[in-house]
Amino acid sequence: MRNLLILLSMVIAGYSYGQENITFQKPSEEILKLADFQRPPSVFMDSKKETLIFVYRATYKTLEELNQEDLKLAGLRIDPKTNISSTISFVNGLKVKRKSDKVEQTPKGLPENLKLAHFGLSPNEKYLSFTNTVANGVELWIVDLTSLNAKKISTNFLNANMGNPYVWLKDSKTLVAQVLPKDKGGLKNKKEDLPSGPTISVSTGEVSQNRTYQDMLKNLLDEENFVTLGTSELVKIDLNGNQSLFAEKAIYSEISVSPNGEYILISTIHKPFSYMVPYYRFPMKEVVYSVEGELIKEVNDVPLNEILPKGFSSVRKGKRNMTWRADAPATLYYVEALDEGDQSVEVAHRDEVFLWEAPFATSPKSIFKTVNRYSGITWGNEENAFVTEFWYDTRNIKQHWLNPKTGESKLFSDRNYQDIYSNPGSFHTVKNEYARNVVEIIGNKAHLIGEGYTKEGQFPFIDELDLKTLKSKRLYTVKTTTKKEDVIDILDIKKGNILVMVQSPSEYPNYFVRNIKSNKSTALTNFENPFKGIKDVHKEVIQYKREDGVQLSGTLYLPAGYDRKAKTEKLPLLIWAYPTEYKDKATAGMSKQNPNSFTYPYYGSFVYWVAKGYAVLDDASFPIVGEGDNEPNDNFIEQLVANGKAAIDAVDSLGFIDRSRVGVGGHSYGAFMTANLLSHSDLFACGIARSGAYNRTLTPFGFQSEQRNYWDNPDLYNTMSPFMNADKMKTPMLLVHGEEDNNSGTYTEQTKRYFDALKNLGAPVRMVLLPKESHGYVARENILHLLWEQDVFLEKYLKGEKGKED
Repeated sequence: MRNLLILLSMVIAGYSYGQENITFQKPSEEILKLADFQRPPSVFMDSKKETLIFVYRATYKTLEELNQEDLKLAGLRIDPKTNISSTISFVNGLKVKRKSDKVEQTPKGLPENLKLAHFGLSPNEKYLSFTNTVANGVELWIVDLTSLNAKKISTNFLNANMGNPYVWLKDSKTLVAQVLPKDKGGLKNKKEDLPSGPTISVSTGEVSQNRTYQDMLKNLLDEENFVTLGTSELVKIDLNGNQSLFAEKAIYSEISVSPNGEYILISTIHKPFSYMVPYYRFPMKEVVYSVEGELIKEVNDVPLNEILPKGFSSVRKGKRNMTWRADAPATLYYVEALDEGDQSVEVAHRDEVFLWEAPFATSPKSIFKTVNRYSGITWGNEENAFVTEFWYDTRNIKQHWLNPKTGESKLFSDRNYQDIYSNPGSFHTVKNEYARNVVEIIGNKAHLIGEGYTKEGQFPFIDELDLKTLKSKRLYTVKTTTKKEDVIDILDIKKGNILVMVQSPSEYPNYFVRNIKSNKSTALTNFENPFKGIKDVHKEVIQYKREDGVQLSGTLYLPAGYDRKAKTEKLPLLIWAYPTEYKDKATAGMSKQNPNSFTYPYYGSFVYWVAKGYAVLDDASFPIVGEGDNEPNDNFIEQLVANGKAAIDAVDSLGFIDRSRVGVGGHSYGAFMTANLLSHSDLFACGIARSGAYNRTLTPFGFQSEQRNYWDNPDLYNTMSPFMNADKMKTPMLLVHGEEDNNSGTYTEQTKRYFDALKNLGAPVRMVLLPKESHGYVARENILHLLWEQDVFLEKYLKGEKGKED
């Protein structure tokens, strides 16, 4: 009956299914006040936390910025006029606060119209480096952190198309930078360059499983433009701007300096290119040079990686993850698969870790073999390192103590990595004599900083780990229950000084130095709440259960002044969620939500609408569980609907809402969730689905956390696809998508085709395509219009009589 009334009301109201040509709109005043704010700066610090660097960004980009021409090549989006990523978010303000300063200061001599990116500190932390983008290129700048004088040191433009375009050498006086070649050619376009033949791709007959990537190379013209835009020369630049050639032109993908500063590892990309996978899976060579530019050794030659076995624990063959060991002068380490990279192959050990000491005249030395897939090493010193391995199918993570010198190892953590309650934390690191981050080891003790999630709430902690017994002792636990306090770093464990971030629902996060012995704190920052309009809203984390007993949670917001005792007014409810897959019910029921976290409304949630009289259940738990031999998606639809029903029941049982006026929404996989909920249940009066994928046959080699391909289980792909069930969708839905989505699988055509199906089947649906936007939305005009669309849509279908039962 409710859906029939909604359809009739749409006809009466003149709801149009045709094209609407409207200008950009702004949301109602209550939402606009919250959305149109000045973003506080981000902060990063030197290793001693004595110099704070404040970087300011505009709250939003403008549509004019997004309208700049870019090229989409090999997984990159490039501004060909300036040779930097077109998706980068520039810094437009910079301030520094040193230990001796009372307030932060703006460095002298900064360029006008700041467009800063790619920040870095020199190894001695006396200089701050960054790029500045001007109308026709990218410049390299430094700030002397003693005098606070800024100056440009590049005489020609850098090539930032492949990412960070420079590195510091150990002397802190010289940088190696990628610059545009002197003979850089122009780009070709389709009108100027007639093809000399067809585009041909060939299968070798090998089985592979690749995701549905976007922005791939499509033809020879794209290949030529990729070479033109990717090619750089390497030059040395000193602090006075003096420049000398270091290496001839090539497509440089990564540059790293050895800890002792004597060697440089350089990665270059080579042909043949691929039209199926991004640039980072193209053929690659890794070569070590001396700091003077002498070729030392080619240490790795990686072929084109188009063939990858099925499964999230599968990897490519050959040497992987090659980089410098942080606690040694000049030693590379890398890992190599012992199962050909194929997780379906049964072997005793999956990966082997090697050390290779410069100048690489001897063979690499094996130091460790993993039972599962290698995940990483945190280095300490010559006798202490910490190896992590994982296995996706079981969600298992193991952590080992390793003596790299002798090869002795001990397992000290073995758990489900989704079990957040048992997480031992992350090792506290400090900069060593090579200016590299390593685990701080005092005597035979190391320290771990944990987020401290428990059944009772969040209580971050510091543990001391005895490296001989591998037993830990709790040194400090955050005990506050009125604020959220995160342990960010340990400054001096002997003195008891730590760095914390403190926040509350109405207090913006700020940094403090806290002494855990005296419990005294000193503020490092003092950022004000930019959202004072909702400082008095009610916020709490509610716990509830699904019908099958799985524990769920969500953060509930109620309007300021709402009488929670009388409950005379029944509110419309908005639920925002994102499904997550688990292998057991226990971990699925664990909650990271903290009622004391700062309330930060943004376009990616429904929190704005608490200012308009709605109840909002934000970040509602939507676990999808597959225990034992079952995969989570085997019962996706049933669990999705059960999650939705449990959320509504929980808030309804509190007496706050009218359950006939409940809306649901989500972004990306949350949009996929929303479309399925509206198609397979009558729980909701309306839904908002943004930037989703709705036809899983268009992502046939896996999606989200699904490893099986379409041909393994076509029924699963069809059942889970809202597109295949479009005839069941009778509930009003707002479909939104960025016009130029770059996310794997969620290309804009997904929404267009789904809308066409819904429209022709008579579903009440509205589609909004935001011009120039990618997967996440950034332009002010688009975001404000999005909020207006959502506001009008929700007012129409959840407020007043239109959202109620007859």
